[in-house]
This record gives sequence, structure tokens and C-alpha cells, in this order.
Amino acid sequence: MIRFEHIVKRLAGRNVLDDLSFEIRKGEVFVIVGPSGTGKSVTLKHMVQLLRPTSGTVWLGDESVSDADGRDLERLRERFGYLFQGGAMLGWLTVAENVALPLEEKTDLPEDEIAKRVHEALEMVDLEDAADQYPAEISGGMQKRAGLARAIVRRPEIVLYDEPTSGLDPVTARTIDRLIQHLNRDLGVTSVVVTHDMQGALSIGHRVAMLHGGRFVEVATPKAFAASACPEVQQFLEAQYITRGNFFVEGGTK
Repeated sequence: MIRFEHIVKRLAGRNVLDDLSFEIRKGEVFVIVGPSGTGKSVTLKHMVQLLRPTSGTVWLGDESVSDADGRDLERLRERFGYLFQGGAMLGWLTVAENVALPLEEKTDLPEDEIAKRVHEALEMVDLEDAADQYPAEISGGMQKRAGLARAIVRRPEIVLYDEPTSGLDPVTARTIDRLIQHLNRDLGVTSVVVTHDMQGALSIGHRVAMLHGGRFVEVATPKAFAASACPEVQQFLEAQYITRGNFFVEGGTK
């Protein structure tokens, strides 16, 4: 569905992405992990042309995202929802007004249909009671859920998540993980998740990919990823107290 072909991205005199090639399948949760500064968010931004590659091509189906412009680029971007790392809520708008913004700016839907879709999106993330509150009046976890409601309100095929559990307590982080799984399982949304949170990555991912040195050093199912002999993978896992012996997925299955 999304395909990177020999992507190179040069920033500040170095190749952040270095001949990166991979494919994300329709309907899967694809999780990208790795240390800070390895290009995870840079990879995500190439999928919607917030960044263009120095060389190579990003494809969505049989259409080039990296070469698109004008109306073609806008049409391709309409297939995506994007949950930004900080939630990116506008402080002077209520939660409901924030969620409604993409519909008001990008569609001609009547007000009653917008209100209906906003309510549905907030209900999906269990935030309907916070509709009239402002971002400063709700917790960080609620802001992330509000950001997710805004990302899905246009009913996209693909949702991109940039550090969705960053800064959240473990209980709230697992709530976000369950929301990602719900969108994937019940609505068929293809999900691309950038995260440092290995517990979440191994619990929600169909495949987990580790970015190191501008390329993926491992792409595998959670179980195979946890058992990888790649030293960079094992070092990253052990730093979060995850070893081959204590690996688990949702439900506690080893």
C-alpha cells in the first residue's frame, strides 16, 4: 500500500535515511522503532510529503507521493490522518471545535453532518463528555485522544501516529494502544506508528521495524523481533527490560 523505494534524505550534511526501501501492507499496524535522531519521524513525514526525499520515490498504491503536487497531492493526503507527537491542539478552540476543523476546512459538509461526525469521533475515543472543554482544561492523555479523534474524523484509510504514547503514564499509554488496535481491527484502518515504547510496539504491531543508520536493521513480527539476533535490536529491547524470556503480547501470551 505504502512503498519506499531507495529513499535517501539528506539533512544537515548527513543521510538521515540512506537507501531505505520497504512496503506497508493494507490493513496492518506497522510500527517503526529506534533511538532518538534515527529518522523515524522523518520517515513518517515522507508519507504525506511534509518532507521530500533527496532521491528515491514514495508510493501510495501506484501513485507517487513524493512527486505529487497541487490537487493531486491534496487528494493523496486526504487518504491519511495524522496524530502529531504533542497532539497539536489549538488552545483557543474547544475539543469539539478542534476535531471539527479538518471537516470545516477541507469539506463542504453541512453543519449537522459535521456535528454528527465530531460526536462519533469523540465517542470512539471516549471523549464525548469533554467536547466543550478547552485543551488546557484536560489531561495530556485526553489531549492525545482528542488529537486522535481529529485524525480520524474524515474517516481516512491510513493513520500516521508520531509517538502516540510519549509523555503518558503506563495506564493511559495502554489506552492509546487499545484505540489504535480498535481502529485497525474494527474499521480496517492501516496504521503506521512511530514510537520509543517497546511494550506498546510489541503489543499492537503486526510487524515491527527498527531504524538504525538510515535503514531498517530488522523488520519482523513482534515475536520474531523480540527473538532477533541483531545486536541493535537486543540493546534497544534490553534498555526497556524486555528480553526473549519475558516478551509478551496483549493478553500476556509469550
